[in-house]
Amino acid sequence: MAVLVALGAFLMTLAGGWTAQRVTDRRHLVLGLAGGLMLGVVGLDLLPEALAAAGTEVFGVPAALLLFVAGFLLAHLVERLLAVRQAAHGAEEVTGRAPEVGLTAAAAMVGHSAMDGVAIGAAFQIDDGMGVAVALAVIAHDFADGFNTYTIASVYGNARRKALAMLFADAAAPVLGAASTTFVTIPEPLLGGYLGFFAGALLYLAAAEILPEAHHRHPARSTVLCTIAGAAFIWLVVGLAS
Repeated sequence: MAVLVALGAFLMTLAGGWTAQRVTDRRHLVLGLAGGLMLGVVGLDLLPEALAAAGTEVFGVPAALLLFVAGFLLAHLVERLLAVRQAAHGAEEVTGRAPEVGLTAAAAMVGHSAMDGVAIGAAFQIDDGMGVAVALAVIAHDFADGFNTYTIASVYGNARRKALAMLFADAAAPVLGAASTTFVTIPEPLLGGYLGFFAGALLYLAAAEILPEAHHRHPARSTVLCTIAGAAFIWLVVGLAS
């Protein structure tokens, strides 16, 4: 049952990626929306779940928040190292962005989607009602996941086929994650720590890369509205799922 339900997440993820491809003539609006979706996912979905799951403190600070900061800093460090390496070898992109950063970030999105599938399977192990509730929440925000995965991979200068490959991997991940719960159970504190770490990396990409790029050539009011709409959409999804 969990795997069958996860197929809905598969289709919704592909729908989000397809949408991101079809609006290339309004790229600034796409990036503005993606930034808002990413901000909403971090602040309204990932961090609350991480804090609830990884409730322990380290020197007075919740472990999930420490990992959140670590994820942010690691994303910044990786991007800087890759950019410096590219410049040293004379292979820097015209945009100044390293394609590997986009692929790494998209791979993190795939990992997050796999954890979504694990959450569906774990909820069904408790009872069918909880499984359906969790599945609906995952399916609702997987549109944003597909949208963001394709956008992140492509905005860093990766070829369309690579962005599509990451999109399909992201779509398949919830199904594989749900199937894995038949064999293994992830401890809740470990899952919470992962979500906190991933949230930090995602926030860095949204705040330092996606949103500045959205406003670089088109500092339009409509771009800001798309960002607000993206965050509001995640709030709506989280509210309906709770």
